[in-house]
Amino acid sequence: MNAVNKAKEKWGKNDLHSGKKIMVEYTDPNPFKVFHIGHLMSNAIGESVARLIEFAGADVKCANYQGDVGPHVAKAIWGKKTKPELSWGEAYAFGSQSYEENKVEIDLINKSIYEKSDTETNQMYEKGRQESLDEFEKIYKILGTKFDYYFFESESAPIGVQIVKEHPEVFEESDGAIVYKGEQDGLHTRVFITSNGLPTYETKDLGLIKLKNDTEQCDVSISITAEEQKEYFKVMLAAAKRVMPELAGKIVHVTHGMMRLPSGKMSSRTGEVISGESLIKEMIKKALERSSESRAEDSSVLAERVAVAAIKYQILKQSAGKDIIFDEERALSIEGDSGPYLQYTYARTQAILNKAEEEGIKMNTDVMKEVNEVSRILYRFSEIVEHSTKEYEPHHVTTFLTTLASAFNSWYAQEQILDGTKDASHKVALTAAVAHTLKNGLWLLGIEAPSRM
Repeated sequence: MNAVNKAKEKWGKNDLHSGKKIMVEYTDPNPFKVFHIGHLMSNAIGESVARLIEFAGADVKCANYQGDVGPHVAKAIWGKKTKPELSWGEAYAFGSQSYEENKVEIDLINKSIYEKSDTETNQMYEKGRQESLDEFEKIYKILGTKFDYYFFESESAPIGVQIVKEHPEVFEESDGAIVYKGEQDGLHTRVFITSNGLPTYETKDLGLIKLKNDTEQCDVSISITAEEQKEYFKVMLAAAKRVMPELAGKIVHVTHGMMRLPSGKMSSRTGEVISGESLIKEMIKKALERSSESRAEDSSVLAERVAVAAIKYQILKQSAGKDIIFDEERALSIEGDSGPYLQYTYARTQAILNKAEEEGIKMNTDVMKEVNEVSRILYRFSEIVEHSTKEYEPHHVTTFLTTLASAFNSWYAQEQILDGTKDASHKVALTAAVAHTLKNGLWLLGIEAPSRM
């Protein structure tokens, strides 16, 4: 306990990635489309992975790659031209639903966006892009995410096209398109440049690899995407290894499952979508209703922190690749197995420590004292953090913190900590060690640790 209380915010750190520069790319919403609940998955996992790696001594660069060109943009602009009253997310959904009947017109818009050949389209594009990015920034602020770099498909696309065209020995022409035949790698063929001469996601991702390296020469480059992109990513990476073997060898692909509500998976193409923003707002509203009797100085700030904790915990409590069904009531519970439960436990430790200070009780670890369950759990923190970092799996930390909080609350229920005896100093020291561990662990999960609830 002395070591924990002395280390404080450094408790649990390791040197697994000391001296390395590592880029973590995550969240990746597309302008002109809704920031959907799947982006909350990527954000929560990516933010936690980045923090774990930073805790392991690396110089971490957080990146966000956003699709600001492509068919989805053309569909949104067509939808907005047709129905100006629609929001950009609604315009995209309308354009997607109407694509088959208006394919020629929408494809022409797509081509004009790449070529910047139509003044009206250019103006709509710039306005819609900026409005989308501004809305995303509001969400990042609530989630506690700050990016070092923003990369865009409009930047990576021309770089990718150049790479493809410079390597005809790797990329072949097929029915007017340029493809990579992944069968040679035990995979499948994918188109890199369409018959219309436009780059696909594959080509843009090739360009992104070089763009990232030109921006920051990192030892490792981690990309966090949905599980459904796994097979696509394999083909893209196989092609990258043939044209940029050194850069491709630095890439680590971490995938995550889907977030589902009880009604099922949400799709922005059909408009049947629960946006990440609307889910956050709904959770803040419910948290605010429950915090009316809170001892926090600002109940609205606390409600926001609790809502974010509720969402992130539900995402991070299981392996990244698994789908989750998000239950709002369970997520906000302070009875256990939730983010607010961990926050509540931390706030309890702070109340005890504040009272001990008022009563003049100082921490003093009694080494002769029998080790209890809380102490036994406590000392596994460093081991758990290192394991989570190696596996890129924050859920190990989540499980550990829940176990620790449960043991501490059971001990608290059975013990009178500030009992006026000489044992009180030892029990205060144990409480402080639990507090440091919870605070550091919550930081690794991207969750605020409020001192009052």
